[in-house]
Amino acid sequence: MLRNTIVVKRGSKGEAEKPFWISYADLMTALMVLFLVAMSVAMLAVTNSAKQIAQKNAELEHYQKTPEERKTDEQKALRETEIVKLLDEVAKAAAQYQGIKVDKAQYIIDFGDRARFEKEKYALTSEQARLLRNFVPKVLAVADDELGRKWLKRIVVEGFSSPDGSYLYNLNLSLQRSQRVLCVLLAPQYQEDKLINQSERAQIRDLFLVGGYSFNAAKASYDESRRVELRLEFLGIGESRPPTKSGAPDDFGQCALGE
Repeated sequence: MLRNTIVVKRGSKGEAEKPFWISYADLMTALMVLFLVAMSVAMLAVTNSAKQIAQKNAELEHYQKTPEERKTDEQKALRETEIVKLLDEVAKAAAQYQGIKVDKAQYIIDFGDRARFEKEKYALTSEQARLLRNFVPKVLAVADDELGRKWLKRIVVEGFSSPDGSYLYNLNLSLQRSQRVLCVLLAPQYQEDKLINQSERAQIRDLFLVGGYSFNAAKASYDESRRVELRLEFLGIGESRPPTKSGAPDDFGQCALGE
């Protein structure tokens, strides 16, 4: 006797569980995204809150100051703004000459390779001398404008030397390099080129100072250390340029350095 047998096919275990695991993975991904969104919103809220607190504290501190203190703060802000404008003018002048840069953060005019000396020497080449005599009058023009007269105190010619040699030897060498710059700017033998007039020479005598460093202030490399820079110094609030005690208007003297 034949019997009708009904066979029920069952899917494999993997087929039955596969949809469940895909849904679980999607759920975890969605939860992760929601978590990241919630954290981002929370961090943004904390940041904005911190900024608002800082702003309120600044405003509170401002109103707690006396009128004199608030006036001083305003004067300091104005001073910084006008010094930046003055440095911008110097940078415009420097941009006309390849290799000359202005470090506005350090108030330094950097000549780079164009004011570099030979090893253990303090003489400038004729090309270097002419560059200085062309560029410095541009700086003097800035020093003599409204902001220059208001804030510029002095210009320091700073000489540097490489680490070779003794401390005092290098200190003297760096000073000689700085002094050579002023000799080039003021010496009579250069007056025939008409690049610096008598009034500008008087400005140089009144504004420029000479400074030097031994190997304790050497630059990053030996080559960079054999050079000079011009550093601008500015007046504080309420200060004015110190009076100069110049000699006879036309008496600039002679350079003490040999060629």
